[in-house]
Amino acid sequence: MTRRRLLSIALGVAAVVAVALIVGAEPFVRGFAAVSPGAIVAAMLLTALSTAAAATRWHAVAGGLGLRLEWTAAVAAYYRSQFLNSVVPGGVVGDVHRAYRHGRESGDMALAIRAVATERIAGQVVQFALMAAVLASLGLTSSLSGMAVVVGAILIVAGIASAVAVATARGRRVLRRELAVLRRVFSDPRRTLVVGGSSVVVVGSLAATFVVACLATGVQASIPDLVALALVALAAASLPLNIGGWGPREATAASAFALVGLGAEAGVAASTAFGVLSLIAVAPGAVVLLADRIAAARSAVPGTVHEEVSA
Repeated sequence: MTRRRLLSIALGVAAVVAVALIVGAEPFVRGFAAVSPGAIVAAMLLTALSTAAAATRWHAVAGGLGLRLEWTAAVAAYYRSQFLNSVVPGGVVGDVHRAYRHGRESGDMALAIRAVATERIAGQVVQFALMAAVLASLGLTSSLSGMAVVVGAILIVAGIASAVAVATARGRRVLRRELAVLRRVFSDPRRTLVVGGSSVVVVGSLAATFVVACLATGVQASIPDLVALALVALAAASLPLNIGGWGPREATAASAFALVGLGAEAGVAASTAFGVLSLIAVAPGAVVLLADRIAAARSAVPGTVHEEVSA
């Protein structure tokens, strides 16, 4: 295990422990207890929609890079990827596995890795843009106006970090190389529209799932406010410093809910319910992973294909 992954796990554990020390165990228990059959059905339907949209985005990016990728295979691979991201510390193992499998199947590992990285980054750009737009639309008189300031500060820091990254000659070379790759993908307006539109569907579906978790745990707030809070929590969850998605999401939800007067405990309970619902909703990925293992085992048995044909 690399130092980076160890650091990711350590920070995720530290975040969860810190939140538990502040709010206690009761909000976590309440979040688990709030998971009902109705909430599970809603989460699975929303996750199916977001997975199909994410697979569409990946399919479009891969096509722009000249890689062959069947849409149905992309959906199955994305379910498997989400399941692995949810159960393996770090939150990116599933994406690495997805890129590796596609690279091995397509014969171009470098482009396959770029395709996965590009579609994920495109999704995060849309996610942050939607979060900023929703917070801005609520106006300065909203109880969430303080969150707009926080998000603005985060975006400024990100901009400064990006500027520092390209300040060196090596950074500029890397940027030019990656921009050349991106032009291959986004030079087609229709493909750009597909990537952007599917990303909006992904973010919207995830936010709706978080709202379901909020309602299940009894959070009393307007739907627009819940959507804004969901987008802030999801932005934190996208950081690769977690344990299967847990850690920064709970800390951010606790802070955001407390900031708007809903209470840190309510934020932790809603985030916990969301985490449980999300894990259940990506369970089809475990089926895909099991099917892969069975297929690999059967192909490794001498004479299996001959016996099947004879039968």
